[in-house]
Amino acid sequence: MLPVTEQLEILKRGTVTIHSEKELAEKLARGKPLRVKLGVDPTSPDIHLGHAVALRKLRQFQELGHQIVLIIGDFTAMIGDPSGRSTTRPPLTYEDVVANAKTYTDQAFLVLDKEKTEVVFNGQWFKEMPFMEVIKLNARVTLQQMLQREDFKNRVANGTEVRLHEIQYPIMQGWDSVVVRADVEIGGSDQLFNILVGRDLQKEEGQEPQVCMTLPLLEGLDGVKKMSKSLGNYVGLTDAPKDMFGKLMSIPDELMAKYYLLVLGETMDAAMHPMEAKKQLADKCVAVYHGGEAARECREDWDIRFSKRDLSSAELPSFTPGERRDVLGVVQHAFQSVFGQAVSGGDVRRLIQGGSIQLNGDKLTDPKAEPAWESGAVLKLDKKRSVRLA
Repeated sequence: MLPVTEQLEILKRGTVTIHSEKELAEKLARGKPLRVKLGVDPTSPDIHLGHAVALRKLRQFQELGHQIVLIIGDFTAMIGDPSGRSTTRPPLTYEDVVANAKTYTDQAFLVLDKEKTEVVFNGQWFKEMPFMEVIKLNARVTLQQMLQREDFKNRVANGTEVRLHEIQYPIMQGWDSVVVRADVEIGGSDQLFNILVGRDLQKEEGQEPQVCMTLPLLEGLDGVKKMSKSLGNYVGLTDAPKDMFGKLMSIPDELMAKYYLLVLGETMDAAMHPMEAKKQLADKCVAVYHGGEAARECREDWDIRFSKRDLSSAELPSFTPGERRDVLGVVQHAFQSVFGQAVSGGDVRRLIQGGSIQLNGDKLTDPKAEPAWESGAVLKLDKKRSVRLA
């Protein structure tokens, strides 16, 4: 293994919190592989670049010789992590969770070394836990502790309900750490409370408490909210290469440096033109998940469509208009069905006023108009997205 100082330099990069760095240094100094835990809940079938931030940190630990423990939360997913939520998550059935979990490990191994990853499902221990043990586990945590969480505290203050099953989530996540005997737990910055619960439970079980390592949350394509499939602002690891490239070209310029650091583990060249920096980000990201040849093709296609403005010969996503044939309805449907983005009528009107909405190069100026939506025509939605009518 590398010397402790060199390992720390690598592992600290891009983190928000390490609780504590002294403890981590002491664990590393023993020269034995650490057990590094990450729990993921399969609440949807896709892993996106926001999830991959933590996976990349796990990969760093792997490359330094440590043991990764990936916990698939087949039980915790039915509760849903309340971290950062202003309302209760919609419940999932066990069948939903199992179906989603089938794709999770395959996608995680796009980043992690499969041969050096231990995969476990927390249903292995929670399914077998008698109710009396559940009561004993709950007795170790106070309601006052749970209500110190900002999300719970805010919901109570605002008169929004907090369901009792949600309070179980941090306890269950903490117990996972006891079961797998974690030395380190990785999570987003909104996970600190949950990870600290794990430390407390480990101490009570006579284990050495895990080090808490939290990472920044990656904003989605809207540049405001945390990347989330439910918000439609995500880039999936299994997105088609051109979809991945196009989505990354739409992120706000002010997020570029953060994406370079968290998505690629690189420092962006501040002297680079923003457009070129964005192309390189998209190029490198596609290369990571789809290979260099796919990245080259995506960049060439992008240049044809947008740098050379030759949309007629470009390969574009196919789109079939729905029942609504007015410009407003067709554009909203195109954004939602092709790019997974919900846009309001006001958003569409602003794009029309700005001259962005075009059909075969002609600006569409009336949101209520019903032009001939002919097969093969090119509908330009904004500066970066266009579709070809089926």
